[in-house]
Amino acid sequence: MKKSLFVALLVAATPVMAKLPAPTPEVKAKSAETAARQAWQAKVDGYQLCQSQDKVAAAYRASAQAAGKPVGPVVATPPCSDPGEFKYVNTDLDQRPLEAAGAHSPATPAASPHNTRETDAGSKTSGGDTAPAAQSSQPATVKEPSTRNSAEPSKK
Repeated sequence: MKKSLFVALLVAATPVMAKLPAPTPEVKAKSAETAARQAWQAKVDGYQLCQSQDKVAAAYRASAQAAGKPVGPVVATPPCSDPGEFKYVNTDLDQRPLEAAGAHSPATPAASPHNTRETDAGSKTSGGDTAPAAQSSQPATVKEPSTRNSAEPSKK
């Protein structure tokens, strides 16, 4: 009876173990802020604990001295540091990728393609004459000489 109940519960719980969708950027930002707030609260708790320990140690020393008990030297401890007010700056939403920011998209569509130039040698100009190569508005391309000596074997 117990085994069949266990198997039935296991089969019924299988859909619960399905994979959840990925969190949205807003949920990620909220969880990052919550984690930052919890870390800050831990610092505040440590600061308050440090203050209360100092207060208790001072009261003990005062009561021991009043009772005439021997009191040892004061042990130097680091001072309590106040964490200050909670400040959180969400840097994830401020640093969107350039594609999402629209940096690569033109504001208006172009009237013609940007790479259509008919000023090469031998092409027609607006007057109907062929343009000589020396009058081309496009700079001539110069092939860079190879830096590798063809007589030497390649080193790999």
